[in-house]
Amino acid sequence: MIHPTAIISPRAQIASDAEIGPFCVIRDGVELGAGCKLESHVTLAGPTKVGARNHFHAYCSIGAQSQDLKYHAEPTYCEIGEDNTFREFCSVNRGTLPGTVTKIGSHNHFLSYVHIAHDCVVGNHVIFSNNGTLAGHVLVEDHVILGGFTAVHQFCRLGRHCITGGCTKVVQDVAPYMLVDGNPAKARGLNLVGLQRHGFSEEEIRALKHAYKTVYMRKLNRAQAVAELESSATDASVLHLAAFIKESQRGVT
Repeated sequence: MIHPTAIISPRAQIASDAEIGPFCVIRDGVELGAGCKLESHVTLAGPTKVGARNHFHAYCSIGAQSQDLKYHAEPTYCEIGEDNTFREFCSVNRGTLPGTVTKIGSHNHFLSYVHIAHDCVVGNHVIFSNNGTLAGHVLVEDHVILGGFTAVHQFCRLGRHCITGGCTKVVQDVAPYMLVDGNPAKARGLNLVGLQRHGFSEEEIRALKHAYKTVYMRKLNRAQAVAELESSATDASVLHLAAFIKESQRGVT
C-alpha cells in the first residue's frame, strides 16, 4: 500500500490500510488515519492529525508551517476530520502562535488550488471551488459553498448555508443562508437553491425571506435589524442569523 518512492518519517503514525502513492513525503508528527489515500507527490507535514478516509490528490501540501511572518517555528497544529477530498495542489497551513490549530471538519470537498491559511476553522459539508482562498483566522460554518476564485480576507466569518459567486472578494462577514457576489461582495438574496436542496421547509424559507427583507431592504441599522429579528422571530434559522450578525466584528456584507 506504500509506493517504494514515498518518503515517510519514522516519527509519523500511519494507519495500516493507508494508501501512499509515488513520491509522497510524510514528515515528523503526522498521524494519518484509516483508509486515507494519497495519490502522488503529496506532502504531509506535522504536527498534523488526519482522520479516516481522507483522499489527497496530486501535489497537495497539508500541514505546512504558517506563512504569517509572526511565525518563528513554535509548535502549532493542523487537524483534519474524516471523509474529505482535497483535489490537486490544495494547501493547508498550521496555526501561527504557540499551540494554535488550523481545523477542518468532515465530509468536505476542496477543488484544485484551494488554500486554507493559518488558524482557520472550517466546518462540515463545505465545497470550495477551484482557487477558493482563505486568509488567516477565517471561520467557515457548515454547508458553505465558495465559488471559483473567491478570496476571503483574514478574520472574516462565513455563515452556514451561504454561497459566493465566482471571483467574489469577501472583506466582511457573510451572513448565513445568503448568496453574495461581487468585488467587494454584496448580498444578492437568499441561497434558495441550497436551502431547498438541504430540506428547508417552505415555512422556514418564508421566515428567512422576511429576515432578509428586514436586514437588507428596510434601511435599518444593524442594531435595529437584530432587535427586530430577536423580538419577532421564532424560527431557529432566523435566530441564528440574528446572533451571527450581532456578533460580527467586521460588519456583514
